[in-house]
Formats: sequence, C-alpha cells, structure tokens
Amino acid sequence: MSKKERKSKYLAKISLGVMTVGFLASLPFQDSFIGRLLQGGFEAGLVGGLADWFAVTALFRHPLGIPIPHTALLPKNRDRMIRGLISMLENDWLTKESIRGKIKQINFSDMLMNFAYKELHSSTFKKGIASILKQIINNVDIEKVAPIIEKELKAKLNKVDVTAILQPVIHQTISKKVDERALDYLLNETGKWMVTEEAKLKMGTIAKQLLDNIEADGFMKFAINSFVNLLNEEKIGSILQSFFLSRISMMQRSDNEFRELLLTRIRKELESIQDREELIAELNQWKNSFINDWNPSVQITDMLKQLQNKLLLLIEDEAFIEQHVISFIKNFLDHLNSDPVKMENIENWVQNQIVYLIEQNHSKIGELVKENLEKLDNETLINMMENNVGKDLQWIRVNGAICGFIIGLILTIFKVLI
Repeated sequence: MSKKERKSKYLAKISLGVMTVGFLASLPFQDSFIGRLLQGGFEAGLVGGLADWFAVTALFRHPLGIPIPHTALLPKNRDRMIRGLISMLENDWLTKESIRGKIKQINFSDMLMNFAYKELHSSTFKKGIASILKQIINNVDIEKVAPIIEKELKAKLNKVDVTAILQPVIHQTISKKVDERALDYLLNETGKWMVTEEAKLKMGTIAKQLLDNIEADGFMKFAINSFVNLLNEEKIGSILQSFFLSRISMMQRSDNEFRELLLTRIRKELESIQDREELIAELNQWKNSFINDWNPSVQITDMLKQLQNKLLLLIEDEAFIEQHVISFIKNFLDHLNSDPVKMENIENWVQNQIVYLIEQNHSKIGELVKENLEKLDNETLINMMENNVGKDLQWIRVNGAICGFIIGLILTIFKVLI
C-alpha cells in the first residue's frame, strides 16, 4: 500500500472519529442555538460516515463480521464479476476490431528493415550469422548428399548428346589449329622412332617377308628373286628408313603440298563427324555405358569434405563474413527496400499473419485473465482491489461524513426557522 493510500485510509477513520467526538461533545450544549446546530451537523455527519463505511465495507466483506443480507458482494458474485470483466475486455476494451485497427497503424516492414540495418554490422549479428552457417555446414550429411549428387550428375550427363559436345570441340580444334599441332606431334614422334636401329630392322624384316610372299610368274618372279637376293633385311630397312625420314621431313614443312592435302582431309572428316548418324549413335552408346559404369562417389565425397572444411575455415574469418556474407545480406536488403511492391507484399503478409493470430487467439485474452483471477483466493482478491481502488473508496467515506455534516447544519437551521 502506498503512502497516499495509507493517508486516505487514516483520513477516513479520522473523519468518522471527528464526527463521533463532535456529536458527543455537543450533547451538553444542545439548549443553545450553536450547540443544537453543531449537534445536528455532527449527528448527520456521523450517520453519513457510518452509512458510507457500511456501504464500502459491504462491497468486500460482512460489516463487523455479521452476515447481513446483501453484504460481501464481491465474494458472493465473484464468478459473475469475472465473467463480466472478461466480457468487457473482449467485447468493449480489447475487441478484435480495435486490435486490428491499432495493428494497421504500425508499419512492420519499415520496423523490420530499420532493425535489420541497425543490427547488420553489430558483432552480435555477425557472430550469430557465423554460428548459424557453421551449424548448417556441420549438419550436412555428406555420406547422404554424395549419392544424390552422383545420381543427378549421371542423369544430366546421360541426357547430353555427343553432337552438342563434338561441335564446339571440332570448331576449337580447327580454329586453334590443334589438328596441325597433333600432326606435327605425330610426325615428330614417328621421326624419333624411325631413326632408331630397331625401326630400320623392323621395316627391313617386314618388307623382305612381303617380297618373299609375292606370287609372280615368269620374268617378274625372276626379277623379284634377283632383287631379294641382292638385299638383306638391313639394307631394305635402311632404304625404307631414308625414304620415310625424307617424307616426314617434307611433311613437317608448312608449305608442303601433301601436308596441306592431309590437313584438309582431316578437317573435312572432323566437320562431317556430326552428320554421321551411326558414328554419333555409337559414341552416345559408349558415353552412356561409360557413365553408367562410372563410380565417382568416393571422389564426390572427398570433394564435398574438402569443400566443407574450407567453408568452415572461411566462416571463422571475420573479414570473409563482413565482405561476403554481410555484404550479400545488405545488397539483398537494399534491393528489397528499393522495391515498393515487394515491401508492400511483405507488409501485407506480416499484417495478415498478425490478424490471423489475433483471430485465432483473441479468446485467450479472457482465458488468461480468468486463469490469473481464479488463482487468487477471495481474501487476496479483496486486498488487491482495495489496494487499487482503496483511495477512492476511502474518499467516499470522508465525503459521506462531510456531506452529512453540511446537510445536518442545513436541516438544523431549517428546523429552527420553521
């Protein structure tokens, strides 16, 4: 109880005491006009004070503990009072319409944006974002994700037509003269092998076997046998070696006619590959077979683990959070804030959600009040109400005594005059 409430309570008792003392003190002087006047005033003041004391007390308890009818109104009508209070809250003070009206006056989207911008660069927000990202990354089950990626990767690769790959590959091969470099590489490697003793003997042996197996009649057979008898494998190989090396050397010159013819033929074959349906079908079949037999799950798992560890290290870096994560969020907020349509949609969505919650839970206001009131026993409830409205109730008693005193004076004067 506050100091003012205690003062008003004492004042009510004092006013009643003054009226009682005044009434008793005026009895010996009732023969005089002043005595009768004061007696009438104090008497009426005493009656008024007692009547108001009775009325105020009867609201909460039985006066003097006597069970007088129509007293202790609050305990007797507790349930009805609670129902009335709940009805007043739900239907008069905190109606759905009044709450919705107040909610519509608030721009939640602007409030959210201002709050987001304010907290965006705070250390708490950065730590929170880093913690959330870390939990998300750590909670990723790589063993379950890897098969999904493998399945999707194979599905995408199976849908890819070889023609779509060959066309740009062939174009790049020709435009960047990869075919020429490939031919030069082949000629160079062939030339390296051709100068070896092994190559010479190999070519000589093969050539002699071919000559020995040639079937001819008459003079031709005699000529071939004579030529073969004059040369052995080494000599034949040496002749062939010199011949091929000279041809390779000629083919390595960029202005060589045979080189140009060969490259032209190679390019025509490359450009016509995509029009050869049987070859494309075989390549697609080979590609699909290779993809189906391919098992990259181990490589994908390792790659994902490396990526996971790298991301965790990056998240520990405050500079990375500031430059990339916070910057991304800020750009997103700027883009969102600059679009009135999106902001309006956000506002409408928030308003609708709040209105929906109000519609669904409005009755819980009354339920909450009822639950809290039902937890209180009668004495606690009475004390609580007396403490909250006691000042006004005590002034009713004071006013009753004062008004009674004044009316008593008026009535006494009226009686004297008549």
